[in-house]
Formats: sequence, C-alpha cells, structure tokens
Amino acid sequence: MSIENRVEQEARQTAPEKKEEILQNFEHFKNYLGDQVAKGEKLGLSEESLAKGAEKIGDYLAKSEEPRNREEKLLQELWKLGNKEQRHQLAHLLVRLAQSTN
Repeated sequence: MSIENRVEQEARQTAPEKKEEILQNFEHFKNYLGDQVAKGEKLGLSEESLAKGAEKIGDYLAKSEEPRNREEKLLQELWKLGNKEQRHQLAHLLVRLAQSTN
C-alpha cells in the first residue's frame, strides 16, 4: 500500500473525537501535521513523498470536514481554487510549515 493510500485510510479511520481535537484550532492542526511529517522523515520519506501525503490529507479535509477556524477556512478555499499543480505546491508549503514546528 502506498504512503498516499495509507494517509487517506488513516484519515478516514480517525475517531471523531481525535479529529475534533486535531482540528479545533490551527496550532493543534499544525502540531499534529508536524508530528506526522517528523514520523515520515524518520522512516526516510522524501519531501516529495511527504507532500503527496499532505495532498491526500488536503483532499480529504476539503471534501469531508468543515473548517473549525479562519486558518482552516482559508486553506480550504485555496485548496478548492487551486488546480492539481497548485495544490501540490500548497502541500509542499504545508510540509515546510509542519517541519518548522519541530
């Protein structure tokens, strides 16, 4: 199973209480993303692989979750407006943002 499929599967299987905890404010989301990126880096994943995983998370959140704050709303709007290439670049930026939290 590819990293992208595992990311999507994990997102779908996360308990509602855990999702709420992660998404309740942007700092929690950023810290969670930072932890996930750090785990991926420890497994030897490249930034490109991490960005592909971030794309899956972005796709899932844009389609399945309501934003809980202004930052998440902005990310959702940018995600929806962007084409595939722009979403990929945004995913890279999210990985870099996550890396800066560690």
